[in-house]
Amino acid sequence: MTNIADIMQTSAVIPVLVIDDAATALPLAQALVAGGLRVLEVTMRTPAAIDAIVEMKKVPGAIVGAGTVVNTEQFAEVMDAGAEFIVSPGLSDRLATPIIESGVPFLPGIANAGDIMRGLDLGLTHFKFFPAEASGGLTALKALAAPFYQCRFCPTGGITEATAPDWLAFKPVLCVGGSWVTGGTMAEVELKARAANALRH
Repeated sequence: MTNIADIMQTSAVIPVLVIDDAATALPLAQALVAGGLRVLEVTMRTPAAIDAIVEMKKVPGAIVGAGTVVNTEQFAEVMDAGAEFIVSPGLSDRLATPIIESGVPFLPGIANAGDIMRGLDLGLTHFKFFPAEASGGLTALKALAAPFYQCRFCPTGGITEATAPDWLAFKPVLCVGGSWVTGGTMAEVELKARAANALRH
């Protein structure tokens, strides 16, 4: 995958993964990929995250990225671990510039028009709308997407299996981020992943 647009269009749902134990990473990735969700976002919220990225990359077909990247030190860490794309909860010039210069696919978080304009100034057109529900939900995104017609979005934050179809029906939304696919046994995860992958209209 060479650009963020291709990655966003690979699966309807990008699982947002908080891994507490790296030993669970490989079977979890196998179950998600078997269910059709190949793009995996490992959040940098736990000490196990780096090891989890390394483990998940062993799964054939998996596209493993790092989420909740908030500073350049974390960016360097996840690149060393082999992250194939970077997701951040917000957008700062200090973090965005080295990521853009590296050429790795980048999905920064935005919540308002000012964020999007800063992204456009940096040459970006694909964004994570975060926190999606707390920032006004689909109504807010529709209002933002109108003037920024060239932009595409991955809403994340508070999205559920029940609400995902409404988001995905909005053309500027290429995919959604969600954590509902990750609970239960690995067999249950695979079934949830299958259902999530079928949500794209």
